[in-house]
Amino acid sequence: MRHLHMLYGNLHLRINEAKSAVASAYRRDFLGFGPWSAPGRKVRLRVAAKALKRMRDRVREITSRTRGRSMIAVAEELRRYLLGWRGYYGSVHTNRVLLRQDEWIRRRLRAIHLKQWKRGRTVFRELRARGASKRVAAEVAGHTKRWWRTSRGVIHHVLNIPYFDQMGIPHLDE
Repeated sequence: MRHLHMLYGNLHLRINEAKSAVASAYRRDFLGFGPWSAPGRKVRLRVAAKALKRMRDRVREITSRTRGRSMIAVAEELRRYLLGWRGYYGSVHTNRVLLRQDEWIRRRLRAIHLKQWKRGRTVFRELRARGASKRVAAEVAGHTKRWWRTSRGVIHHVLNIPYFDQMGIPHLDE
């Protein structure tokens, strides 16, 4: 850092030593992006780990099961946030990472549905109204207090990707 101070001392610039470093470009992130080496020695962009963590934290906040909001309100706020996030990070080349985030978001939305329906009878009735077989609806309704665990099972056949597409939830990997 002393070397940088000598070079730029006449300009009276302040250098943030925590953010400045001499390192390989592959080890440094910039504005939420980081480079990675794809097959064929091509350099591609990825979303930085800190940016993914911030996105997941914000989605957790929006999809909190204790906020007491309707699914429509949650879906609208989530849609606005994800469209902006996807607009900024749309140029990354890590589709598997984005696909995992999509799956995680939809699982959180399933858990909200289950918590809002509360009782087994309501879960059974709502799933049947959305086209679930009696067996699937009964299986999910039997585990009404295990929202997160149940949101991963057979319920994803009923509250599936097209269901959330109708709600306006965008895909991150498009």
